[in-house]
Amino acid sequence: MAARKNPKNRDSSNKLIQASQLLNRLISHANGEIELTQSQINAAKIVIGKYIPDLKSIEHSGEINGTVNASLTVKLVTPQSK
Repeated sequence: MAARKNPKNRDSSNKLIQASQLLNRLISHANGEIELTQSQINAAKIVIGKYIPDLKSIEHSGEINGTVNASLTVKLVTPQSK
């Protein structure tokens, strides 16, 4: 078998897979399918936070100077006669 070009990709992929497995366990717990202790939940949240970034809202303040160009294409569909 040929050597991998970038072995770091494999490591990062493995970490993401492990994080997704932890996320699946948390979802199963939330759905009442499995029981987890509070310690397990906290540990999973910490590990997931290291590999999957939190989604945070961003607020823009200030003025926006410039123009926005947009185009819209409308296709009219006529009913077919019988």
